[in-house]
Amino acid sequence: MPFLAGRNAVLEALRADQRVDRILVDAGTREGDRTLDIILAEAQRRQIGVARVPRTRLDAIHPRHQGIAAEVRPFNYTPFATLLDAVRAAGDEALVLALDTLQDPQNLGTLLRTGLAMGLTGVVIPARRAVGVTPAVVRASAGAAEHLRIAQVPNLVRALDALKSAGTWIAGLDVHGGTPLDEANLRGALTIVVGSEGTGMSRLVREHCDLLITLPMTGAAESLNAAIAGSIVLYVVTRDRLRGQARSTAD
Repeated sequence: MPFLAGRNAVLEALRADQRVDRILVDAGTREGDRTLDIILAEAQRRQIGVARVPRTRLDAIHPRHQGIAAEVRPFNYTPFATLLDAVRAAGDEALVLALDTLQDPQNLGTLLRTGLAMGLTGVVIPARRAVGVTPAVVRASAGAAEHLRIAQVPNLVRALDALKSAGTWIAGLDVHGGTPLDEANLRGALTIVVGSEGTGMSRLVREHCDLLITLPMTGAAESLNAAIAGSIVLYVVTRDRLRGQARSTAD
């Protein structure tokens, strides 16, 4: 049975109401802890059992457990067909994040946290040779993973083709070249592709992109961390959409 540790991860898993079986709380925690009280009230509302356990039990689960952990069932991935239905329903507002063999749980968690804040329609990750939604990813995402449509697919290239058929343009983030982000036309339904930490996008994935974009830099670093670069692109796309909506309202 996997465990989630940490207050944000546990609380968001409870709120998602999908997979928490039991809550474990440090028996030495004092009364009046506001965050803990919220978690316990949420557990009671959902009729989920709470067990007071020695701190050493939680230490064995995660060194930074913040006094709480949850027994959970495996992460419930969204069927890719369901994600495609959501893309079609979102129309021009659809925004999908596709990850090409990302390896680092921290990077995936960071991108999921950004994606939830930016209103992603969904996330697509390969089923092989890539990090999945593990407890470490949920913790790194501050629980955001529990609230996103995340589909695991056997073949990312075929998934990109399906996303094209559903109406999205495919824009790949490429450190080796492409259109500078501020010059790129990223309006309409869009899938953003972020490559792996070491090698970026694979050749086949790059060839299936409609557009390659790059982040211009003036400093000494040759490239940004995958999670930071992807987060910047998601933010810029969302910012521009909000500005467009504001102009339409003003007109």
